[in-house]
Amino acid sequence: MSLRNSVTIVTGAASGIGRAITQRLLADGGKVAAMDEDTAGLEQLSREMAAAAESGALATMSGDVASQDDTAAAVERTCETFGRLDAIVCNAGIMKRVPADDLSYEDWHRVLDVNLSQSFLFAKHGGPELRKSGGAMLLISSSRAFMSEADTESYSATKGGLFALAHSLAVSLSPQVRVNALAPGWINVSGEELRAVDHEQHLVGRVGVPADIGHAAAFLLDGEKAGFITGQTLVVDGGMTRKMIYAH
Repeated sequence: MSLRNSVTIVTGAASGIGRAITQRLLADGGKVAAMDEDTAGLEQLSREMAAAAESGALATMSGDVASQDDTAAAVERTCETFGRLDAIVCNAGIMKRVPADDLSYEDWHRVLDVNLSQSFLFAKHGGPELRKSGGAMLLISSSRAFMSEADTESYSATKGGLFALAHSLAVSLSPQVRVNALAPGWINVSGEELRAVDHEQHLVGRVGVPADIGHAAAFLLDGEKAGFITGQTLVVDGGMTRKMIYAH
């Protein structure tokens, strides 16, 4: 599967990393079904892509990735719109940064459902179509699967779960479907101006931008370039998880 004319569902596509992945796939000639609960953001994305005259085709759909009905409907609508499904990017995610003793059980489960169960639901409902096309899944994990800050238990648990789910699904959906994960580090999704020290602490000398993840996603989804890669998690963090930090 090459990216040109391939059909991909991208969740959380209205902003940030999901938006960058959508833009990259369209620029490479792909067709994207962009899913998000942010309908205004999807409308803005559609206008910008139309104005940019990107070579791919874009369809948008509102939905909750933690809903079994919505994920099943997203797969069905994508196939109705484009006639096939070649890839799914499970990017949508939320964070509840709350101390464990203050985090409600309901909020804990909401983070798990959005960040982790999403990928199970899309594998369940989209797997048969991906088998037909010999396609791929890409799960967006995080460097927080391997390192943490305080009060991020629910988020870190889901990102670690995606690391394991990627290799589990890769085995279960083989040989027709490849499944990989990306683990972004600090990505400046807001575009805010950062301090020099924020950039300097990275081995590459800068904080990441959404386009960095867009390029990495496009590579892993491209069956011609990455057809021998499955069950892997690619860390894209400017080297931060390889840097030993000591106080002097």
